[in-house]
Amino acid sequence: MLKPHTANTPLACLPHDHSHCVSSALAEADALCARQGTRLTALRKRVLELVWQSHKPLGAYDILGVLSEEDGRRAAPPTVYRALDFLQENGLVHRIASLNAFIGCVRPEHAHQGQFLICKSCHTAIELELPSISQAIVAGAKAVGFVVESQTVEIVGLCASCREAA
Repeated sequence: MLKPHTANTPLACLPHDHSHCVSSALAEADALCARQGTRLTALRKRVLELVWQSHKPLGAYDILGVLSEEDGRRAAPPTVYRALDFLQENGLVHRIASLNAFIGCVRPEHAHQGQFLICKSCHTAIELELPSISQAIVAGAKAVGFVVESQTVEIVGLCASCREAA
C-alpha cells in the first residue's frame, strides 16, 4: 500500500515519477550557477543528471561507464572527478563517504551539513537536514576543544519500503 506524501515523508521513500526530480534538480542547478556566476558546462550538467537518475548514491566509475557508453570512447576519470568536485563545491551533490559515491542535494539553495539515511537493502539514500543534529555535533566538539569544519552523518538501516517487503 502506498503511503501519502507528507512534509515528513521524503519523496525518495515513495514511488514517484523520478523524471520530475531530475528536471527540477537541473533547473535549480542552472539558476544557482547563474546567481553565483559559475558555469554549468554540458559535462557537469550530464554528471548531475546521472547522479539524480535515482535516489541511490552513484560512484564516479559508474558515471564514467555511462559516459563512455554514450560517447563511444573511454572517458577520463579526472574529467568526471573534476565535474563532481565542481558539483560538490557548489552544493549540488553530497559525497557519501562510506559508499564512495555521490547523491544529489535536495536543498542546494543554501549551505548545510548533510545527514543521510542509507538503506542497506535497496541502497536508497535519504537526505535529512536537521539543524538540531548539526548543533549537537558542534556543541559536543566545542566541549572538547574541537572546531568542526564540515560534517556528514551517515546512518545505515532499512527504509520503510524494504521493511514492508521483508
